This record gives sequence, structure tokens and C-alpha cells, in this order.
Amino acid sequence: MTNDWQRLKEHSSPLALDLIRWIALNLGRPFARGLLYPISGYYYLFARHQRRASKLYLSKVFNRPASPLEVIKHIHSFASTILDRIYLITGQFDQLQITFPTENMPIKFSKNGMGCMLLGSHLGSFEVLRSYAIKKSPLPIKILMHEGHTPMIMQMLNALNPKVAETIIPLTGGANSLLDVKEAIANGYAVGMLGDRITGGEAEKTVMCRLLGQEVAIPVAPILIAATLKVPLIVFFGLYLGGNRYEIHFELLAEQIVLNRARRQEDIQEWTQRYVDLLEKYLLMAPYNWFNFYDYWRDDER
Repeated sequence: MTNDWQRLKEHSSPLALDLIRWIALNLGRPFARGLLYPISGYYYLFARHQRRASKLYLSKVFNRPASPLEVIKHIHSFASTILDRIYLITGQFDQLQITFPTENMPIKFSKNGMGCMLLGSHLGSFEVLRSYAIKKSPLPIKILMHEGHTPMIMQMLNALNPKVAETIIPLTGGANSLLDVKEAIANGYAVGMLGDRITGGEAEKTVMCRLLGQEVAIPVAPILIAATLKVPLIVFFGLYLGGNRYEIHFELLAEQIVLNRARRQEDIQEWTQRYVDLLEKYLLMAPYNWFNFYDYWRDDER
């Protein structure tokens, strides 16, 4: 299976990104947010594949054809979270209103100095997870992620705060990544990763799950890693609510995932579908937070 999202062009330039960064840090968030409207219009006009993917997705959510204004709103929500990553990475949390859970779930389910796994998605902002670690939780966080799709954006963000870049465990698809995750958890870290997008090509193991009434391939690596390491698996969402408002949610998927040898594949399927069910629950709560701007359900191949 090919990774459609990895083939899409990054509609940015180093000069444009440096300008946006300078404006955000020197002229303030209100001025920078004003620029997001023409930027969203530009992407709507010229990012043809992303525009089509947005319309297909929104039409599924709303159960009717999505309008151009709804597609632009979708793009604008994504642009807003990218802008706010600048403030999150540089520790300017006072720029944002972030609602934290009352229960510190990662701490509650971590035991004997061991960490846990936090499973996120391309729904909302994964970056606010770091704000939770810094402001509300003594549990240190590392993030297992694939950095290759938007290298210019990642380079800009990492340059803002090299210490934040040090929290990243590169997702290579090899044994080294798993060893790094195991070591981090053994040292008390919560390791976050995204579970809704295929990153390893045809060799990556997936199962078919139902999302918005249609089957889609979902990677099983998070389930296998959590089962192998015998650690809690907590699903995480950092929803963008508009303006400067974010809301963090935790859902316990399992305190420990056990895969029965006699029905191993069925168990993997069941746990992965449970994750997708939670993803759909929050997707319906905040439909403009879905940031998979490619042919996610492979409608063009049907």
C-alpha cells in the first residue's frame, strides 16, 4: 500500500516560513492570525489534492456535500494549529487558553517508575501534549514521530527550541525505534506516537477498521508495542476549539494489552478498532480538527 500523504508536495518555502515565524514572535499572535485568512485562501486555490481530500472528508462527516467555505474553514483550523505550535514550542503558553484534564491519567497508570504510551492522531494538535508535560505533569514526555513529510516546517519549529527537538524519537520503522521507546519508558517517560497514518509503506502491518462508516487501513504498531512492553496505552487528543482555545482529553484504551496466542490477529483487530472508535468519537466532536489532507479512505480508487 502506498503512502499518499508522503507523495504530496509541501506548499511552503524557507523564506515564507521564516517570515511567518518572525511575524508570530515579533508582531504578536493577533497580527499573525490575520494573515491566516489569505494563507488559507491560497491553499484552497492552489493545493488541489488537499482541497479535494478536505471536501471528501467533510462530506462524510456532514453526510452532504461540503461547501467551499467549510473547506476553507478546515484549512484555516489546520493553519491555526501550525501557528500556535510556534508559541507552544517557545513556551509562550499564556498566548493560549488550554483546558487540562482534572485527572492526571498518565501518572495514575504508570507504575514502579515505568512510563506509559500515549497514542494520538492527526486530530487536533499533538503539540499541546508538551504543554501538559511542562505545566501540569511531572511525567517527562518523548514523542515517536516521522519527520520526513514536511521537513521545512519541522526544521523551522525545531530551530525555535532545540531542547524540544531532543524529545523526539525518530520513527525509522526499524528495531532501533522500538529499543529507544523501551528505554524511555523504563526511565519513566510517557512516549507519545500517532496511530492513524501508515508510515512504513507496503511492509507495515495494518488491519481494516471502520471509520465514519467506511473501512480504512490502520497501522497496528501501537498495539503491538504496548503489548510487547506491557505498559498502559492511553489515547490522547488535543482539540483546537477556535480562537486561542485548546482542550486536552485522555482516554484509557488499556492498562495492559494482552494478545491471546490462539486468537492473536482477532485481538489486534479488536484493540485497533477500539482506538478507531475513540478517534471517531472525538472527530465528530470537532470535525474541523481532522488534519489528514490526502485521500484517506482511498475514494479515488473505488
